[in-house]
Amino acid sequence: MRTFATLEELAAATGETLGPGPWLRIDQQRVDRFADATDDHQWIHIDPERAAAGPFGGTIAHGYLTLSLLPALVSGLYRVEGVTMGVNYGLNRVRFPAPVRVGGAVRATATVADVSPVDGGVQVVTAVTVESDAGGKPVCVAETVSRLLRGAAR
Repeated sequence: MRTFATLEELAAATGETLGPGPWLRIDQQRVDRFADATDDHQWIHIDPERAAAGPFGGTIAHGYLTLSLLPALVSGLYRVEGVTMGVNYGLNRVRFPAPVRVGGAVRATATVADVSPVDGGVQVVTAVTVESDAGGKPVCVAETVSRLLRGAAR
């Protein structure tokens, strides 16, 4: 975990890679809850018996589940003191080159790609790569856009 004392110190880290962060285990219960929340009940995610005979030899996490974990995974990489609020502003690009097998674990690394001023703080673009403990290709590659704001929360 890297701690930046100021937003300016974060900006000075443009081009640096942070991480890898801690591993996060992906269990079937998490996948099932995500399926319920999104109404995406495809058998490859929620039916271990059928999925065992499928192309991955078992159930896999939804790609969007992996994507939804980016804030948690990246929060284990760095923090900036004096920031009162961080918001997800969007994504520039997302790919899922490999599946996340249920029972496996994922972790992230992030490169600070850009830090630019916005009203009340900065906009941070990070190039995030999520890997699986199974090795091989990354399971998610995304360019995230966040806003870090300082001062009184409104």
